[in-house]
Amino acid sequence: MRTVYLGTSPFAATVLERLARSQHRPALVITRPDRPRGRGRRLAPPPVAEAARALGIELAQPADVNAPEARERIAAAEPEVVAICAFGALIREPLLSEYEMLNVHPSLLPRWRGAAPIERAIEAGDAVTGVSIMRPVAAMDAGPVCLASDEPIRPEDDFGSLSARLAELGGELLVDALDRRPPCREQPEDGVTIAPKIEAGDRMLDPRREGARQLELRVRALTPHVGASIELPGEGGESEEGERLGVRGARALVPAAASYALAPGALTADGGRLLLGCADGALELLEVQPAGGRAMAGADWLRGSGAALVAGAAGDRTRGCEPLP
Repeated sequence: MRTVYLGTSPFAATVLERLARSQHRPALVITRPDRPRGRGRRLAPPPVAEAARALGIELAQPADVNAPEARERIAAAEPEVVAICAFGALIREPLLSEYEMLNVHPSLLPRWRGAAPIERAIEAGDAVTGVSIMRPVAAMDAGPVCLASDEPIRPEDDFGSLSARLAELGGELLVDALDRRPPCREQPEDGVTIAPKIEAGDRMLDPRREGARQLELRVRALTPHVGASIELPGEGGESEEGERLGVRGARALVPAAASYALAPGALTADGGRLLLGCADGALELLEVQPAGGRAMAGADWLRGSGAALVAGAAGDRTRGCEPLP
């Protein structure tokens, strides 16, 4: 079947690679324009652009996919189906109705409609998520679903590991949908949840208001692509605004005894472990990243620049602190 593919992200690049190996190899790939990336803020192509070039597929990067010039480019490819995955821009009328469209969405719709379904599923502590193949409509991710498959969220999953499996699943489902052409069915009206985009405030962990388990889930949801952070205390114990420590791996701990007294927001060393006091229990910071530095084990940070910022050997303040089941 002759297709055109719209996508941008690393997830979409994986789906594109699977589609290109099928009999539905795209005649044209549309992605977003190059944008500044990295510390140097140099212009760099989206992952889908890199994948399309490596695959030898014709590529276009319009500023607006809904503009007449972009629509003419799509029309010239004469697609029977336009496949979409993590494109990152709204597709509006008349383009929305000009072709049959299939969208790869990484959730079990109607749960987690929106921009960040993988992150929100992990953050919510869901046991299962998945991928849906649906027909886009004007309302966000509300179109009928023609194919879906679930994927368990493992206890050790972060965004990186889960999104990799979902991208592979999404590619297989898209090819299957194009092969078999299953009918689409409207989504149920109950069970709708929204997955809003990740904002700057989502990245800052607040141990004074949130429990250890919720913070662990947040870290997993934002690792490695976005990143979570904590605000560091100054050497005198007072916070210095703007000084932050990235958290790339964490494990929730709970006290076994009521005498546990690590203050929320306090950093403490305990037998080589780096602990952060939370609203309940503590968060062991397994991997951290100082501003402008490389990621390292929490214990390594403790032995270096972090030594002056923690409460010292915690002793009986953290006795009985064990991982959450």
